Amino acid sequence: MATSVRRRGLTLGALALTGALALSACGSSGSGARSDGSSSAGTTHTMKTVMGDVKVPAHPKRVVVLDTGELDSALTLGVRPVGGTHSATEDGFPAYLPADRTKDIKEVGEIANPSMETVASLKPDLILTSKVRDGERYEQLSAIAPTVMTESTGSAWKENFQVHAEALGKQAEAKKVIASYDAHVAKVTAAIGGKKKAAATDVNFVRFVEGADIRIYGKQNYIGSILADLGMGRPAITDKAKDGFSYDVSPEKIDLADADAVFTSTYGDPDKAGTTRTMRSGLWKGLKASKDGKVFKVDDRLWIAGIGYTAADRILDEFQTKMTG
Repeated sequence: MATSVRRRGLTLGALALTGALALSACGSSGSGARSDGSSSAGTTHTMKTVMGDVKVPAHPKRVVVLDTGELDSALTLGVRPVGGTHSATEDGFPAYLPADRTKDIKEVGEIANPSMETVASLKPDLILTSKVRDGERYEQLSAIAPTVMTESTGSAWKENFQVHAEALGKQAEAKKVIASYDAHVAKVTAAIGGKKKAAATDVNFVRFVEGADIRIYGKQNYIGSILADLGMGRPAITDKAKDGFSYDVSPEKIDLADADAVFTSTYGDPDKAGTTRTMRSGLWKGLKASKDGKVFKVDDRLWIAGIGYTAADRILDEFQTKMTG
């Protein structure tokens, strides 16, 4: 009898939670009322996404972002999220973002492992993420608030930005951001000697990753797309990258990373990632880039994990300084 009562109590509790989440979803997407009870002008629009049609508020006010690209997009477009995820190796949000814009954002867990309870507690009226990160949680997230997912992250960052802008009702602002980026690319290309010199200068990006092989980045990723925008040359090894993403090597084959200039970053502890040992090796010191003083250490959370226009502008400035310094 006691067991039966306990089971009945658990069932009622589960139904109550499901009902609460469903009401939250309806309040934020169907009527135009936000989940905090206030009005969002009573208007919504329907977006086509990789997960199907999603009805979102015309002017969302309580946005939760579940990856760095979505965080960059929101802040770039003038929207301060109420919640966001952090990387598995570090708490807090990327330092390249203005501290005064991120200080009041609630951390809701790690990327690809957010806390559903924390997300729900923020009463969002829109959630931004990607299928590759949170596809398996789509139903749970959608029960909390309208959830707009892109297919993936990384090399599709420009297309994703357009999706984020539509979801946030910031298409006009997005056009200005894109135009400004294009002008910045042209300025940096000119500063490093013009298109012809850029094309004749091979650049590699090497990422040391704790618990994995060393990655020589290919062309189908975030930083690869920025180098392509600048018209930089890329060594032949990048054409061997798996799925265009990276060609992975051991420290004993790091000579394959040679180029006119090599940019490097580390994910995790430099000793555990092999950064320290590799850079002290004779192979590394024998790289053309090493001999010419063209090896540049950069911030992993900016150059690899930023995945947005604000990060891209910072990268362009740093790239120009290092290549012309």
